Amino acid sequence: MSDNPISLTPPPEGYADWLSDLKDRIHTAQQRATLAVNRELVLLYWHIGYDILARQAAQGWGSKVIERLAHDLCTAFPEMKGFSPRNLKYMRAFSQAWPDVKFVQEVLAQLPWYHQLALLDKLDSPANRHWYATQAIKYNWSRNILVMQIETGLLERSGTAVTNFSASLPKPQSDLARESVKDPYRFDFLGLTNEAQEREIENALVKHVTEFLLELGAGFAFVGRQVLLDVGGDEFFIDLLFYHLKLRCYVVIELKGGKFKPEHLGQLGFYLTAMDRQVKGELDNPTIGLLLCKSKNKIVAEYALGDKTQPMGIAEYKLLESLPAELQTSLPSIEQIERELTGSSAFTEDDPE
Repeated sequence: MSDNPISLTPPPEGYADWLSDLKDRIHTAQQRATLAVNRELVLLYWHIGYDILARQAAQGWGSKVIERLAHDLCTAFPEMKGFSPRNLKYMRAFSQAWPDVKFVQEVLAQLPWYHQLALLDKLDSPANRHWYATQAIKYNWSRNILVMQIETGLLERSGTAVTNFSASLPKPQSDLARESVKDPYRFDFLGLTNEAQEREIENALVKHVTEFLLELGAGFAFVGRQVLLDVGGDEFFIDLLFYHLKLRCYVVIELKGGKFKPEHLGQLGFYLTAMDRQVKGELDNPTIGLLLCKSKNKIVAEYALGDKTQPMGIAEYKLLESLPAELQTSLPSIEQIERELTGSSAFTEDDPE
C-alpha cells in the first residue's frame, strides 16, 4: 500500500492535460537555457581568441603568452575546464577562421564548441566550413555525424547524380529533388566488397537501414523492400521503396550489381508508372526513380535519360574496394545476414554521440 495519500486520490478533471502541457513547457525552457549557455560560451571563446590575435599582432607577444594565460585563467576559474593551452589555441584559430562576429553570433553560436573544433580540424576552405556548418544546424547533426559527413565528402557528392529532374519536375521541386540525390553513394558501412551481388547488398542495406537513411540524407523514410506490385495479375517487386517527406513523393530505388545499361531505365519507368497509378495518393507528387549501379558511363546515362519524361536519376554506389584477409574472414556470410533479417521495416535512430 502506498504511503503517499496523493497517489490514491484521482486527479481533478483536466489535470492530466495541464500536467502534460507543463512538462512540455519545462522541456522547452531547458532546451532554450542550454542553447543560451552554449551561445554565450561560443561567443566568449571567439572574443578570447580575437583578443589573443589582436594583442599578439599589436604588441608582438609570442606563443608563450598562451601558456601563461592558460595558467592564470585556470587558477582564477578552477571549476571551468575550457582554458587549457590547447583550447586557447583553438579559440585563436576559431576567431581567425570566422572574422565576422555577426555571423558567429547569429549562425555559428547555434553549434556546440566541439562541432566548431571539427570544422576547424577537418576543413581548410572557408566556403566548405560555411556549408557544413549550415547543414549541421539545419539537420541537427551530432558531432560524430558532422565528422562522418565531412570525411565521406558529402558536399562534393551532393546534387551530382545524372538526372532529368529539371525537365520532368516543376520548380522548386526539381531543385530539391536534385539536391536530394548524390553520386556516388557510400555503402562502406555494409562491410561488403565489390564482389557482392545485388541481393546481398539489398539485404545488408535493410539490416543497416539507419545508416542507409543517413547516407540517403534528410527527408527519406523507409517503406519496405521487395515491395509487391500486382499488374494485370503478374507480380513485380520493387527492390527498395522510400517516401520523401519534403518532396512529398514515393522514391523507388533499384539496385544493379554491374555497369549501367540504358535498358535498366525501362524497368524503372514501369515501376514508376505502376506506383503512380496504384499507390500514389491525390496529394502525393509523381514518384521518383533512382537507379544505383556499381559503375556508369556518364554520357551514356545522360543519353538514356534524354527522352524520358518520368523523373529519374542514375548514381553509382561504392562498397569497400578491398579488405585484408583477417578482416574478410570476420565478415558475416550471406546466410548469416539473411537469418538475422527479421523482415520488419521498423528501426530506431540512435544518436551516435
